[in-house]
Amino acid sequence: MGNSIVKSQMQQVEGFLEKTVQVLNSYLNETTIHGLLNEEDGDKEYYASLLSTLRRLVVYCEEGLDACQVFLSNEPFRKSAAEKTLYRIYHQCIVEFFSPRNDLWFEDSRSAYTGKNAINYRKSPPPSVRDLLLSLEADFQLVREELEYYETDYRTKIIQSK
Repeated sequence: MGNSIVKSQMQQVEGFLEKTVQVLNSYLNETTIHGLLNEEDGDKEYYASLLSTLRRLVVYCEEGLDACQVFLSNEPFRKSAAEKTLYRIYHQCIVEFFSPRNDLWFEDSRSAYTGKNAINYRKSPPPSVRDLLLSLEADFQLVREELEYYETDYRTKIIQSK
């Protein structure tokens, strides 16, 4: 890929991460476990785990955003390092969104065919968590489609360089 394409993707990802960080931080700054329990009586430990997972996701997104801003402000643009960063963002942010490591929710792989939302929960989440993830899902889908290339291409480059 040319520098201009990678740089354009980096700019797109930067905008996506800025919006995502703002939405997640806004939600997390206003939300407590007690507030979630007031929304819907449920499993307190599950709700705490949901908030913890959202905090981890926002940290990954903030780190990715910082990296994007550094790359986009430096000249000359370092294509190979930017590709490595986009690969990392794909794994830390996008994959974590659709399949968090503690399996509180998971992606329904048939959602593209059924027209339903991609996120399914192990237990019933509070409505605000469901609404939050639903509001973010379409943007994560778009960026995933943009960055899936790095999943195969970057790995191929790493293997070939050995």
